[in-house]
Amino acid sequence: MATVFSKIISGEIPCYKVAETNDYLAFLDVRPLAAGHTLVIPKQETDYIFDLDNEAFAGLHLFSKLVADALKKTIACKRIGVAVIGLEVPHAHIHLVPMNEIGDLNFEKQRLSFTDTEYKEIAERIRQQF
Repeated sequence: MATVFSKIISGEIPCYKVAETNDYLAFLDVRPLAAGHTLVIPKQETDYIFDLDNEAFAGLHLFSKLVADALKKTIACKRIGVAVIGLEVPHAHIHLVPMNEIGDLNFEKQRLSFTDTEYKEIAERIRQQF
């Protein structure tokens, strides 16, 4: 069964794209913990991140590092937090979250909301760092 992320990859569902290669895609989370909260996914549909083969697993993390570097240059923060929860969508993904304190990576806190224009501006600012 196709996941919401598979539909984003295929273009059925729009996203605020940050970066893309043949194998990976990064886009803004529409229910972010912080401005710039980005999801990084393999285009290969795999539910559990540890089921990815070694090459895809390593590639996903290396791609995430590139995205995190661009994100850090764009959003004022102390660090880019990294989380793999794996329960929200049955498609392997990594959360990259700009943070200034440990509580910024709390997935139980209230999520932020931005306008379409604000999401587009944030994504564009991150893309410019590549």
